[in-house]
Amino acid sequence: MTEQFVAGVVGAPFGVKGFVKVKPLSGESAHLLRLKSVTLRQGGATRTLAVAESAEAAPAVIMRFAGFDSPEAARALTGAEIIVSREDAAPLGPGEFYVEDLKGVEVFSAEGEALGKIVAVIEGGGGDLAELRLADGSSRLVPFRDEFFAEVDAEKGRATLLCPWVLE
Repeated sequence: MTEQFVAGVVGAPFGVKGFVKVKPLSGESAHLLRLKSVTLRQGGATRTLAVAESAEAAPAVIMRFAGFDSPEAARALTGAEIIVSREDAAPLGPGEFYVEDLKGVEVFSAEGEALGKIVAVIEGGGGDLAELRLADGSSRLVPFRDEFFAEVDAEKGRATLLCPWVLE
């Protein structure tokens, strides 16, 4: 199981004190407001910064990092990904999964036939779509909803597709 997640993306500077807007990727922000330090990934490099201040600014969060006390300094962080541990990630509700944990999950029919693996989860207009890589190398998008998937167990790496006809 994945132990680190991208929890947000640093946006533009906010105000004159060095704050930046942070877009939470989970749609939730309470877990970001509790952070005392963050790991930022930008351009392939990572660094850890102390969080000096943070506040809700729906739908985003604003943060100021120690040593970044002006909009000019904060601008250098624009586009950085905020990486958090599993413990600091947004809490899961019943039937929710971290997208990273779904990658690689093997998908079977209700009869036990191996159909493929989940390689990505994409946000669609009507809900999330699971991208399945089939045995022949082709890909299909399947709505990631209870009507299509049953018994999704990310820990065991296994899911059942109730409607294999959606792959045709």
